[in-house]
Amino acid sequence: MSLAANKALAQRWFEEVWNQGKESTIDELFHPQGKGYGFPEPHSILIGPEAFKAIHRQFHSAFGDIHITIDDLVAEGDRVAIRWTATMKHTGDGLGFPATGKTATLPGASFITCRDGIMTEGWNSMDMTKLTLQLQERDAQI
Repeated sequence: MSLAANKALAQRWFEEVWNQGKESTIDELFHPQGKGYGFPEPHSILIGPEAFKAIHRQFHSAFGDIHITIDDLVAEGDRVAIRWTATMKHTGDGLGFPATGKTATLPGASFITCRDGIMTEGWNSMDMTKLTLQLQERDAQI
């Protein structure tokens, strides 16, 4: 695949899977034996679309109005590097504590390997601890 096609695959993944919440895109763009590393925890390994969809559902149940902005996108060969910023509202209890209703920001980076128009591997880096602390901070006015 061309560099442009690999970049388009990454852009489509973030737009459809995360911003639109479309699980069907996971089936279409993630290899049946594809591996995802570092999401939701740094040492997590997800294998295949079904494992990814389970975590995707859990994340979407904890957060409404997820919007990921791609800040940088660089491709070389079969790899794409994406620096992104997610903005979302904590509307569900999926993190192990009650929904706060707060809007949070989560910066991160993903590095994917593409083959034949699908993702075969993805490495993710984000600070979930910082996200949790953002949500649990008390309002300064209290």
